Amino acid sequence: MEYRVFNNNIIARIDKGEEILNALAEIAEREGIRAGCLSAIGAVDYLKAGLFDPKQKKYFVNVFEKDMEIVSLVGNISRMDGRPYLHAHISAADVNGAVVGGHLNEARVSLTCELVITVFEGGTGRKFDAETGLNLLDF
Repeated sequence: MEYRVFNNNIIARIDKGEEILNALAEIAEREGIRAGCLSAIGAVDYLKAGLFDPKQKKYFVNVFEKDMEIVSLVGNISRMDGRPYLHAHISAADVNGAVVGGHLNEARVSLTCELVITVFEGGTGRKFDAETGLNLLDF
C-alpha cells in the first residue's frame, strides 16, 4: 500500500494480496482520522460481504472466491473505543456481470484498489444501540 495526503483528502493504492479493510484501518490510525468518508474502485479475488437481519440482530455473510471488479465501495470512518471504526458497503461484479454485495467484512485485492478518503474536521464516535443491535454514530 502507498498513499499521499492532499489537504483533507487521502489517495491510496492498495496492492495485490492486501486486505482492503486492514489497509484502510492502517491509514486511519497513522493519520489519526476521527471522521471521514471513503470510496474505492479496483479488483478482488476474495470477498466476504453480508447483511444484518434486524429481526434476529445477526449478520449473515456470503463468501465469494473468484475474480471480481469492484463496482462501488463506499463508507465512513469514525472512532469507537479509541480506535478507527470502519463501516463500508461493497458491490462487485464477476466476469458475467452478475453483481453481489453488502456490508464489507473482508476483501483481498487481486490487481489493485484505488481508494479516496475525505477527512472531516472534528470527529464522530460509535455507541452500541440495544434496540437495533448496531454500533450507531454518536455525535
